[in-house]
Amino acid sequence: MAAPLEDYAMIGDGQSAALVGRNGSIDWLCWPRFDSDACLAALVGGEDNGHWLLAPQDAEARAQRRYRDDTLILDSEFVTGSGTVRVTDFMPERKGAPALVRIVTGLRGFAAMRMRLRLRFGYGLVPPWLEAEERQAVGRVGPDLTILRAGAPLDRDGRDVGAEFVVRAGECCAFVLQFGSAQERPPAALDPQRALADTEQYWRGWIGGFDKPTDWPDAVRRSLITLKAMISHTTGGIVAAPTTSLPEVSGAGMNWDYRYCWLRDAAFAVSALLNANYHAEAEAWRDWILRAIAGSPEHIQVMYRVDGGRDLNEWAVPWLSGYRWSVPVRVGNAAAHQRQIDVFGELVDVMELAAQAGIERNAHWGALEQDIVQHVAGVWGLAGHGLWESRGEPRRHVYSQVMAWVVLDRFLKRNAGAPDADPHLLKRLAALRAEIHREVCQEGFDGGLDSFVEYYGSRQVGAALLLMPVVGFLPIDDSRVAATIARIERELMDDGLVYRTAESREGAQGAFLACSCWLADCRKMQGRDAAARAAFERLLAVRNDVGLLSEEYDIRRRRLTGNFPQALSHLALVNTGIGLCGPVLQRGA
Repeated sequence: MAAPLEDYAMIGDGQSAALVGRNGSIDWLCWPRFDSDACLAALVGGEDNGHWLLAPQDAEARAQRRYRDDTLILDSEFVTGSGTVRVTDFMPERKGAPALVRIVTGLRGFAAMRMRLRLRFGYGLVPPWLEAEERQAVGRVGPDLTILRAGAPLDRDGRDVGAEFVVRAGECCAFVLQFGSAQERPPAALDPQRALADTEQYWRGWIGGFDKPTDWPDAVRRSLITLKAMISHTTGGIVAAPTTSLPEVSGAGMNWDYRYCWLRDAAFAVSALLNANYHAEAEAWRDWILRAIAGSPEHIQVMYRVDGGRDLNEWAVPWLSGYRWSVPVRVGNAAAHQRQIDVFGELVDVMELAAQAGIERNAHWGALEQDIVQHVAGVWGLAGHGLWESRGEPRRHVYSQVMAWVVLDRFLKRNAGAPDADPHLLKRLAALRAEIHREVCQEGFDGGLDSFVEYYGSRQVGAALLLMPVVGFLPIDDSRVAATIARIERELMDDGLVYRTAESREGAQGAFLACSCWLADCRKMQGRDAAARAAFERLLAVRNDVGLLSEEYDIRRRRLTGNFPQALSHLALVNTGIGLCGPVLQRGA
């Protein structure tokens, strides 16, 4: 059975990622891309579905681990009865074939080690055809090829390979797994020590560009590195998480595939990158989204594949038993075709933030924005599935209506006084902006409850409403905003963390981690600095030992839940960690 999520760390190369357990087992890897089929899938099944173990033979060995400072290189130290060893795991920056490197270094005494590589392609189903030599094993299945080059003699065990060896103080033993094409020659051998030095230099060089003041520099830098690892270095797309089907609620079927690029999450991520002064990544995302949407905002999807592809057909993998027996394991995501009107507002808003940061608006975006504005003007009043992607009845979600207002507001502000602006169009859109604002304040606010509500006709509050003052729909000192924040604090908080809806709090779902950052942002805007910092530091306290966050946190069981690591949680951490200590880009300015 897979370990608790807290026991995993992520390594990656900006095109794919792997999860490494505290026990030395890599239980999740998709190659060659984030959204490719998994070839190690024990995380959502069992050991028979693929894993790569490298650990001491001593069952009583104690493990401690950490990322090397300012890198995505993981060092795990194992203390045994006879000595101490370090296992260093990383994925080199991809300049050719994808690779995963594991280096065992003796630190004290000696340790007997074991290695077992069990590859299973097609999400844990198909073993490769293996050809094994003393220190090399080549596997082929369909179009794919893997090659393992080992620093110790290999033993073939049926369809797997393994090794048992001893490492003494001062000795190193490396294992390098590479991916290639079965129709071509295996990729050339990689020097593990040179790759380690290059990888260390790459990550430290990148994060060295961060110089914003914050009282939590280690946490913010770790989250930035985590986000960078989830940005495709070839396409610029940002995946929501590198995993699928890690349940929000165990056994409730709330298991979704997050290995895709959500427009909303990506827009939020760009705001975090811009606030941290990482403009190149923001520009790459802009180019990705322009390719993905092309010229048809009426056919916009909620999410896309990493390369901008539109096919996310959802299906359940019948041979996988699920993370800790929680099924189904899903591939693809049917929510891609939901109506979520807020997405348009997030796109237009983040492009305005990019313009504030000095990123040039090109002709493609200008034309596309015009089409988005016209499209939203026609559909803003339709029911949809909202920010939380409910698969139930479509509703008029207040946050979605607010973000439709954002589309018009940003467009009108930017074009006010422009010599080539169509005055009749601006007048019509200004009237519509006022109409949307008036309707939201009338239909979305319950006077008896003295707060805005989750959707028209609801009597429940929702955490997405915390974003209303952030995007400038109403000022932070508006009495209705203040009352809504206070109600969220009363009804959606537990143990200092925020649930996204009343339904999620009453059920078995965890607190939604990004929402705690949104609350901290609102408290800061209200001048409640101590309360803002308390909310943020409560979020920091639920990170695992290497600084990673999932989507949610089960307060009762004190466990991270949902897909892991989660971009939305980390980007919210970055924005709030910077915003509580200094100026950030102002939405709606």
